[in-house]
Amino acid sequence: MPETPAVPAALPTPADPAELSAEDAKLVVLARGARSRVAAVEGAAVRDQDGRTYAAASVALPSLTLTALQLAVASAVAAGASRLEAAVVVTEASTLDGAG
Repeated sequence: MPETPAVPAALPTPADPAELSAEDAKLVVLARGARSRVAAVEGAAVRDQDGRTYAAASVALPSLTLTALQLAVASAVAAGASRLEAAVVVTEASTLDGAG
């Protein structure tokens, strides 16, 4: 199943990442990279109020489970972000995890 970038509900989901702005396309690339590095089901990337980006992959351990989006947001908050401008989730699953 091909990856589909998830975008906020207010924006249409583009059929092609080339239809995204350069900044949003960068988030898709970062999310895909995070996912592929560890062969995770999901990858996510977020951009904060200063334009800094954070990427993460889903974590599934016996004692801890985090969605990629939860981990990307946690990374941004830990680095001092007070607001997020955009988020992208790429997944091989047919739906996104509701916990994220």
